[in-house]
Amino acid sequence: MTLLAGFSHPWRDAQYAFRRILKAMSEPGVVVSLNHDSGWGGLSPSATAVVLTLMDRETPLWLDPALSQEALLTNLRFHTGVKLVEREAAAFALLPVSRELSLDGFAAGDEMAPENSVTLVLEVPALGGGRALRLTGPGIAEARMIAPQLPASVQDYLEQRPHPFPAGLDFIFTCGGTLMALPRTTHVEVC
Repeated sequence: MTLLAGFSHPWRDAQYAFRRILKAMSEPGVVVSLNHDSGWGGLSPSATAVVLTLMDRETPLWLDPALSQEALLTNLRFHTGVKLVEREAAAFALLPVSRELSLDGFAAGDEMAPENSVTLVLEVPALGGGRALRLTGPGIAEARMIAPQLPASVQDYLEQRPHPFPAGLDFIFTCGGTLMALPRTTHVEVC
């Protein structure tokens, strides 16, 4: 069993990471840095910081099979006590970098309970250099341009938004020590 480090200063680092994640969620498309040096298993430092900050023993998590490595599972259990569930029951999902994935089966909430949707924490190769997207909506004064390198299924989902508002999936894109968020309230157009 290999235990890897969590936060160096748990309370201070978790508060800092929470504020940075909150900034990313409330200002869609803004890239934020997290003060975390190492990742667990196949997770980047920023994805690991998201796990340490937002997940605990009451958090239902779906883990992509590609990430189901003993080192990651051991650290998830030790540091967070998170419950691993099927994708339909997940509040969060951890997805690896550069993998074509299906978004089918994840909870999108509904008009009476949109908060019952999943937040997908998706590793991406880069937060720039991809297809240009124009964002509008809450937390964006006029418009914001982004170009993360996304799998085709995620790109299609963001363009088509198959779930009627206010339902939908929330995304946190992680890369290295940085992240960007796109909540379900953000309107996305391809440029």
